[in-house]
Amino acid sequence: MYDFSHIGHARTYIIFDCFAKYLKFSGYKVFYLQNITDVDDKIIAKAREKGVAPADLARAFEENHLKDMAQLGVTSVKEYARATDYIPQIISQVERLMEKGYGYKLDDGIYFDISKFKGYGKLSHRTSLQAEDSVSRIDHSNLKKNRGDFCLWKFNAGVEGEPSWPSPFGAGRPGWHIEDTAITEAFFGPQYDIHGGARDLIFPHHEAEITQMEAISGKEPLAKYWMHTGFLNFDGQKMSKSLGNGVTIGDFLKRYSTQHLRFWIAKNLWRSPVDYSESTMAEVKNALEKIEEFLRKLKTVKKTAKSDKKVRGLVKKARESFYKELADDFNTPRAFAVLFELIKGVNKFLDVNRVNKKDAQDTYAFFGEINKIFNIIDFKHAQKSTTPDEVKKLVSMREEFRTLKNWQKSDEMRQEIEKYGYTVQDTPDGPVIKKIT
Repeated sequence: MYDFSHIGHARTYIIFDCFAKYLKFSGYKVFYLQNITDVDDKIIAKAREKGVAPADLARAFEENHLKDMAQLGVTSVKEYARATDYIPQIISQVERLMEKGYGYKLDDGIYFDISKFKGYGKLSHRTSLQAEDSVSRIDHSNLKKNRGDFCLWKFNAGVEGEPSWPSPFGAGRPGWHIEDTAITEAFFGPQYDIHGGARDLIFPHHEAEITQMEAISGKEPLAKYWMHTGFLNFDGQKMSKSLGNGVTIGDFLKRYSTQHLRFWIAKNLWRSPVDYSESTMAEVKNALEKIEEFLRKLKTVKKTAKSDKKVRGLVKKARESFYKELADDFNTPRAFAVLFELIKGVNKFLDVNRVNKKDAQDTYAFFGEINKIFNIIDFKHAQKSTTPDEVKKLVSMREEFRTLKNWQKSDEMRQEIEKYGYTVQDTPDGPVIKKIT
């Protein structure tokens, strides 16, 4: 890690957090491993630019990353694994690749000969011997056998302060790709269920991981399923450090809550691109306010209220449909559409006082269940009334006029209430204040 994470990175972190929690909710055993790159060319270059040791820079940004993860509510990661803690495993993988004839030595390091691995390109479907179309880091050397060959181990160039470890083939440091396969092999062996990241990691990084591990083990596939999150775009361009258009997680959370960020990310299909704009965040804020207002209404249902038999059916059907959509490619847009249809449907019965305490509690519990997966609702905030004091006073005055049967004044108070963006509905249990949407 060599810089602050932006909300494009947050999208990947949050999606995988939600997905891991969904899998656990569905009864699967989940071991979520996240690798920490704490040595590579970009870290070294950034450290040189700042005049600090690469290890110190990496550690500072690792601490910031863990702080970001806590602020984002990402709690499903079981293990954070630093690359530098797995140097022996990395060296072992390089040795095995050389023994099998996949690795070859040049003056600056050990490289993987992609022409020796027939399956190269099967994930990305890109040209096996070319690398010019990569959207991620590649290794440059005029002496490579093939343009797409990547470095497994970089020899020490003799630059002061550059990280280096002894190895049977020469002192140096690991290439970027082999760090991850060494770590995953240490935890899971040569094969496991799910691997992923953002789309820009497909080629050459994930392609290289498949090539390395399957070449070593002779087993395939490396991973049964690959999940690659879509890009987050800002003004029509991918948000990235290189373009300088990234909104850091820290800066974003100064303006919006964790729940705003998580809901915005969760409500879009994980593998599709998504655009960031202020108008989008306004829509997110309104949508969450609608959910919170609904939950407040459920909490105020009186014990004496009687329920329409349709209410329970609405909740049962919504629960089934919600999880059915998640089971289909983790389709959160359709799942959340089900949720808002439920709110719309139950609100019709709440407005006429036809929801009893039990059904209200069951509906409230369903939202709590959803929140364990997505963490999009601040229940403490949802329990607080957001109605302005001025509106509450006007409602109280209107009730006094109604008691005196002064209907003209009562209507005037209603008009004043509506100027604030609220309306009032009269029920047998008293007035109910609603925000006009």
